[in-house]
Amino acid sequence: MAKYLKGTYKVQNPDKYVGSSLPIYRSSWELSVCRMCDSHDNIIQWGSESVKIPYRNPLTGKYTVYVPDFLVLLEDSEGHQKLELWEIKPRKQTFVEEAKQPRDKAALAVNAVKWQAAQAWSSKHGAIFRVINENDIFRNT
Repeated sequence: MAKYLKGTYKVQNPDKYVGSSLPIYRSSWELSVCRMCDSHDNIIQWGSESVKIPYRNPLTGKYTVYVPDFLVLLEDSEGHQKLELWEIKPRKQTFVEEAKQPRDKAALAVNAVKWQAAQAWSSKHGAIFRVINENDIFRNT
C-alpha cells in the first residue's frame, strides 16, 4: 500500500488562517495547497477541514460526514471576494475515464455523492465548490 505524506502545516501568516487547530495535510498535494493558501496575496482567509457535510454513503447506505479539504476566501482579479470549498483528489478519483482499478471506481461513486452534498452546502452558503487535481495544482510547474 502506498504511503502518503501526512502532517500538520506550520502557518506562516496566522492572521490569514481561520481554523481552530493547525491545518492538516494528508498528501504532498494538500501540503502544496497549504503553502499556496498561506502565502498567496489573493487568499484573504483559509481553513483546513473546517466544514462538515452530512451525506449517505452509496456503498454502505450509512449516513456519515464529508469533510472537504479547504475553505478559502479569496479575491479575484476584479477585486471581488469569493468563498470557495476545495477538495484535493487525484484525476483517477475524479473522472470516469481515469478510473481503471475497482477501488478507483468505488471511490468515484462515493466522491460523486459527497460532491453533490458539497455543491448543496456551497449553494446554501454562497460559496463555490471545486475539485482540484494534480493538473490544477502543478499547472505552472
